[in-house]
Amino acid sequence: MEGEKAQVYCICRKPDINCFMIGCDNCNEWFHGNCINLTEKMAKAIRQWYCLRCQDDNPSLEIKYRPKKSREKEAESQRESERNFESQNSTPDYKSEKRRGSNVKRSARMCGECEPCLRTEDCATCDFCKDMKKFGGPNKIRQKCRFRQCDVRARVSFLMMRLYDIQMTTIKESRRHKQKQKHKDKLRHNNKGDARDGGGQRQCLGPSCVEAARANSKYCSEECGIKLAANRIFEILPQRIQQWQQSPCVAEEQGKKQLERIRRDQQNARIRLTDMEKRFHELEGIIAKAKQQVVQQDEEANEGDNEETDLLIFCVSCSHPINPKVALRHMERCYAKYESQTSFGSMYPTKIEGATRLFCDVYNPQSKTYCKRLQVLCPEHSRDPKVPGDEVCGCPLVRNVFEVTGEHCRVSKRKCNKHYNWEKLRRAEVDLERVRVWYKLDELFEQERNMRTAMTNRAGLLALMLHQTIQHDPLTTDLRCNKDR
Repeated sequence: MEGEKAQVYCICRKPDINCFMIGCDNCNEWFHGNCINLTEKMAKAIRQWYCLRCQDDNPSLEIKYRPKKSREKEAESQRESERNFESQNSTPDYKSEKRRGSNVKRSARMCGECEPCLRTEDCATCDFCKDMKKFGGPNKIRQKCRFRQCDVRARVSFLMMRLYDIQMTTIKESRRHKQKQKHKDKLRHNNKGDARDGGGQRQCLGPSCVEAARANSKYCSEECGIKLAANRIFEILPQRIQQWQQSPCVAEEQGKKQLERIRRDQQNARIRLTDMEKRFHELEGIIAKAKQQVVQQDEEANEGDNEETDLLIFCVSCSHPINPKVALRHMERCYAKYESQTSFGSMYPTKIEGATRLFCDVYNPQSKTYCKRLQVLCPEHSRDPKVPGDEVCGCPLVRNVFEVTGEHCRVSKRKCNKHYNWEKLRRAEVDLERVRVWYKLDELFEQERNMRTAMTNRAGLLALMLHQTIQHDPLTTDLRCNKDR
């Protein structure tokens, strides 16, 4: 009888009420969660729920869900109530729990009565606050503000927090003191400047001048400054000149020695240049005498040229195989061919007194330069003249490399391969040596000029006014060491 009188629910029409059930907000009928496939967790997100029968009768009825924030607040309030209930029934032993990785809830780390527990805002100045993302930190420490940590149950001890407060206070006070000191110094500097500017115009420092000085100047005019400088020179310069004359200058004596050495080198270079000029004229005489020889047509003169050989050598310029008899002639022509494709020039012509036939000095209107090759070797602007058939070689013959025999080669110049262009090579050798001597002489002239300039400036007005020789021992007048004396 009791089972028949019991009230039934849900689509299953059973009186079972020992499981999760949800009620329809329209017909007030209750349904089992298992019968309609709805869990308790899903129901927490629903604000108004309607059964299928009511939705079929009225299609405007829709299930409404709660927003996410309200759900979190309700869940937090529920958890808070559970915590209060647990705290009333039992108190956990905090000393037995581990400090890091503890299972104690965060609410158990706050007593709820001290000043840090009652504080609701972060200080934004401690190291924990600076680590938070809302204050621009990297969020690595992940700790609560130091001023919101409980004095009784917090992980950080009360003493450490107070020490941190004292340290931060000291730092702030030192910064504040520095700022105040800087501000005072700035005000003092400004006051000095105002007093200097506002204390009246300054008098000109010129001799016997009572006029007021110009702004940002010590003198009323340029004439006063020049007069004062002249008076100082007349007062100081005679004393400095007397000191210069009484005390010997080591640098001056060393400069004189350098000048003597440079002059000796210049004299030697001039002697060498004179010898090269003599050698130049002697070579021209030898060449003129050699051209007066008669060509010898006998077999002895041509015995070295009649030997035939199958040996071939390669040209160093064009890499073509050539016969050794004509190798020198071929290589000379190849070198002149490739060398004439480049130019070596200067903007200025050569002007050396007493020097003849040194540089080519042919003007190039395109590049606006003068050719600076040796005249006897320039393949660009000079060519070898045609050799007539009856011209003799004329090369002076030697014995044991260096012993001159006084004889000349009387083979035809066209057929002589041993002494090809011997006149050009001898002239180039003499001219190259002359150029080297001229360069050496020019370098010595430059050294002499620099040395004389240094010696002149050493005893000049500016040097005497700026420098002074101090004798530490009044009995000693010669400051040179025994080696230099």
